Amino acid sequence: MSFQEKRSIVSLFSNLLISILYLIYILKYHSTTNPLNNNDLAFWGGLILLLVPVKVFGKVVIHIIFLIINKIVTNEDEPNFSDELDKLIELKSLKIAFIIFMSGFVLSMAAIVVGYTASTMFVLLISSLILSEVAGDLSQIYFYRKGF
Repeated sequence: MSFQEKRSIVSLFSNLLISILYLIYILKYHSTTNPLNNNDLAFWGGLILLLVPVKVFGKVVIHIIFLIINKIVTNEDEPNFSDELDKLIELKSLKIAFIIFMSGFVLSMAAIVVGYTASTMFVLLISSLILSEVAGDLSQIYFYRKGF
């Protein structure tokens, strides 16, 4: 298995782990009011603003731990270069992730237009963000396995 495949698998699991822990945080610390019934825009804006640095920090920490463990186990360093295949795979997976996120964004805006609550819009936005990251990682793994 190539280093890029391992990195994509670690990224996939880190996205899932951070998202699940964040969901547990939301449900645990905001259990006095059901977050799904909360139409307070400041509440939802705060949750999204907190999600971004938590995901960035968590992914950086997990990636550093992966590099250390990979170096100990395989004595292999992270490649200092990326060839055309790596860039092509990254662009294709980014395109897939972007399409999924934008579809979720349009769906969340359509939900507001037809009369759903603001909480529904934010749940759709957060879900499309998480789903797009997972789809991007899965597509990278697929493309590396396929060799294209």
